[in-house]
Amino acid sequence: MTETLEQKYRTSHLSGLNAAFVEELYEAWLDDPGSVPDHWRDTFSELLDGAEDDTRHRLIEARFEDLAEEMARGGAPVAAEDFKQAGVLRMINAYRVRGHQRARLDPLGLSQRPKVPDLDLEFHSLSEADNGTTFHTGSLAAPDRLPLSEIVAICQETYCGTVGVEYMHITDTNQRRWLQQRLERTRGRYELPAEDRKRLLEKLGAAEGLEKYLHSRYVGQKRFSLEGGESLIPLLDTLIRHTGSQGIREMVIGMAHRGRLNVLVNILGKSPGDLFAEFEGKIQHDDPARSGDVKYHMGFSSDVRTPGGVMHLALAFNPSHLEIVNPVVAGSARARQNRLDDQNFEQVLPVLIHGDAALAGQGVNMELFNMSQARGFKVGGTLHVVVNNQIGFTTSNPLDARSTLYCTEVAKMVQAPIFHVNADDPEAVLFVTRVAADFRREFKKDVIIDLVCYRRLGHNEADEPAATQPRMYDAIRSLDSVFNQYSAALIGDGLVGRKELDSWQKDYRDRLDAGQPVVELVDDGDALTTVDWSPYIGNDWRTEADTSMPVERIRTLSERLTTLPEGFTLHKQVDRIIEQRRKMAAGEVPLDWGFAETAAYAGLIDDGTGLRLVGQDSGRGTFFHRHAVLFNQEDGRSITPLAELTDDPDRVAVIDSLLSEEAVLAFEYGFATADPGTLVIWEAQFGDFVNGAQVVIDQFITSGEAKWGRLCGLVMFLPHGYEGQGPEHSSARLERFMQLCSDNNIQVCVPTLPAQWFHLIRRQIVRPYRKPLVVMTPKSLLRHKQSVSSLDDLASGGFQLVIDDPAGPDPDKVERVVFCAGKVYFDLAKARDEAERDLDNVALVRVEQLYPFPREELTGIIERYRKAGQVIWCQEEPMNQGAWFQIRHHLQACVRDDQQLDYAGRAASASPAVGYYQVHVEQQERLVRDALGLDS
Repeated sequence: MTETLEQKYRTSHLSGLNAAFVEELYEAWLDDPGSVPDHWRDTFSELLDGAEDDTRHRLIEARFEDLAEEMARGGAPVAAEDFKQAGVLRMINAYRVRGHQRARLDPLGLSQRPKVPDLDLEFHSLSEADNGTTFHTGSLAAPDRLPLSEIVAICQETYCGTVGVEYMHITDTNQRRWLQQRLERTRGRYELPAEDRKRLLEKLGAAEGLEKYLHSRYVGQKRFSLEGGESLIPLLDTLIRHTGSQGIREMVIGMAHRGRLNVLVNILGKSPGDLFAEFEGKIQHDDPARSGDVKYHMGFSSDVRTPGGVMHLALAFNPSHLEIVNPVVAGSARARQNRLDDQNFEQVLPVLIHGDAALAGQGVNMELFNMSQARGFKVGGTLHVVVNNQIGFTTSNPLDARSTLYCTEVAKMVQAPIFHVNADDPEAVLFVTRVAADFRREFKKDVIIDLVCYRRLGHNEADEPAATQPRMYDAIRSLDSVFNQYSAALIGDGLVGRKELDSWQKDYRDRLDAGQPVVELVDDGDALTTVDWSPYIGNDWRTEADTSMPVERIRTLSERLTTLPEGFTLHKQVDRIIEQRRKMAAGEVPLDWGFAETAAYAGLIDDGTGLRLVGQDSGRGTFFHRHAVLFNQEDGRSITPLAELTDDPDRVAVIDSLLSEEAVLAFEYGFATADPGTLVIWEAQFGDFVNGAQVVIDQFITSGEAKWGRLCGLVMFLPHGYEGQGPEHSSARLERFMQLCSDNNIQVCVPTLPAQWFHLIRRQIVRPYRKPLVVMTPKSLLRHKQSVSSLDDLASGGFQLVIDDPAGPDPDKVERVVFCAGKVYFDLAKARDEAERDLDNVALVRVEQLYPFPREELTGIIERYRKAGQVIWCQEEPMNQGAWFQIRHHLQACVRDDQQLDYAGRAASASPAVGYYQVHVEQQERLVRDALGLDS
């Protein structure tokens, strides 16, 4: 600002005396330049000096600080009418910011609305005497000038009715203006067409009708009733029809228990007959490995018609860890978007239905919101619906359930708009649903509908809620259902008659009695094409697969991966690694793990397979071995050579994820369940980090097939090995995975050679077998001089379940067979070679697949060493951890009666590993000597 201009503002109406007034005008001008008088527009334009950045107060804020110091010197006073005009603009802004706190959101009328002085006329130096005065309406969606009374009416009707909206926390001006226009033009008057109102009533009747039917037919059985929140059904019906008319082809839904059965029957069209069979326990499976699940955890999919065509609906299976399904749904949606090449996020919509206490209480929601705009995880915005019963389980006071006014505060971290709506005003619910869906479509970001309702019954139907919430349930008992309220309104308006209403209800009950679907589903001929999982069903884990690749093909792919764009400068350490890979491809030096892994990916991608490799340091690899993503040291840009092997680079993603295990692993699980043709890998930075995602492992990865019949080819890379790095960087908790193994549900492998990793990775896709694969991946072995392979190892053979002793001891001389898994083999081999006495009577055998356990191969090896009297299992982990207790019965079944089975390893411990390096070394040396019998 020039000196002349500076002097001008020091002596004008912009002085500190009037700073608050000018600030309000400036805010209004930023929102809409046309909302302020001409002379103010000129003033602010001059002040910004042509800058295009609309960051609020970027320049004027600093001026106000300076001017405040000069209040004593003052300046020209503001005219009274200008002062009141500023008050009107401040008041409009206050309604936008805090009007939701006066909104009538609680159907029970029990919630105490706080005093909001910002919404009173006096707070803005106005009074009722000004009601007849005409003022500029600023950016309000209204005529340019209106009497104050009408301005107040618009604000109250828009922001203090049965809808309360939070959106002024959004910094993007376009998004705020868009919402202002949609909300303020309507003024809380929704005026639905007659047909929409009648359809709304039908859906409310269906929601209530199903609950009453189940309540009378299955007395006392758990169903987690939707009573009190019936508006959820017309909300979802409207959402499907509205978004279907805009081109959405698939909707993936995640929800917990409350209202799930109602959604299954009245939205997705599940057969009531099937639901009744579940209530009666008549559903059986021929497969003894199928445990099944309770009815309110079950998923379902169907195809329904919308005004815009057929839409595929998929309700995800959900365990009792309520919110953990949310990232699973997001991952499934991302996979479907990839399959449809939906790069603009206009064909697949993820919808998450939360409970109020669960949304606020479970941290996975924060993780998922944090992922919502991240490169590897964005889905174009998720539409969230909160079935807000105003109570969590039996908690009677929100102060016990959260530390915030609303349960939706967590959504503000991504500046999502939040629509609070009274569920007993179903027309307002439909209005909010359409606005929320349109906002998501327009801005590709998350949006929240907080459906404020109540729970007519207890947490479950056997619960007595009045014991802990007497006041709430006094109000509930005296409140008529939303269906009865709305039907009375429509009868009063002459839209329906009592006979017509009775006929609807009778027809609905008759369909339930007959066990017939109450939703019109699309015939198979018109159904949308979805993923075909049939090639992967019923295959045995021993199904053969050719995972080899010709040497020339490996060399060709390697050349493509190591040929960089002109002028692309690598870091000197990375440059050396890439140069080494060129030599490996030429056969000049042995292959390391990085080369073998990259070659495996390259071959699969070249064959048309997609790759999704995600972890907190997956691009370069935690241990600096992978370098799938390369960075130009001159300008920082990056390339992913693997993605350049395909004409569809979007099918290849190597993502350094956010610092999350739980939500990210759940996202990858969801992706893998929706796309068997992509190799989906989640890598832990250190194996023990997987602890943070244990619920995903327990509830989905290891049990999803048994409970729900869901196949999944997800791969987990978990760095594992005792290197003296302490208890938190040693163990991937192998024992936990082994404990969860049953019925061939997962695969657990511990490869010790680059070629083994190569064949194992390729086997996961080449073989028509889709089960989760858990890999204990190496750390120090990545650069171990003995842990190397050759091009011929990749070009022939396959993954070896068991590797017999490569030293080739004479079977007739072997007296002791030591079985082991992982890095400890190389410690054993080194100690045997350096032992003070000849140990040619000891054979070292690696078990590379611990589950499904290769009994046949182990039995054959034991028979080969027919004179061995001792069979040892050696492990680095403490006795109560690792594989020993989980495979002991397998080993016992393999050894002969004349053989003794013993353990060599660390003693049982509460900690995975010691924290002192010297103690670690001593323990390692001792267990190695025990295994080899050096001290016997």
